[in-house]
Amino acid sequence: MATIISDAFSSRDRAVLRAVAAGRCELSTEFGGLLVDGMSCCDQFVGVRLTSAGLIAAAGSGPGPARLTAYGQALVAAE
Repeated sequence: MATIISDAFSSRDRAVLRAVAAGRCELSTEFGGLLVDGMSCCDQFVGVRLTSAGLIAAAGSGPGPARLTAYGQALVAAE
């Protein structure tokens, strides 16, 4: 498994990862990224950033509930 450098992620990134782990997030193309508790996230780029980093993904083939990838789980567990 690759080493994850947690210093590369902000405290907001880590908070969003914890929210994803708690089942509170959805990936959405309609709202431009990530919904947390049904509301658009104040950081419009966090969903794209965490998806591109391989830390979160959609649970299905399209927009929908977000889930942590193995790397995302490792980062959350490292806290």
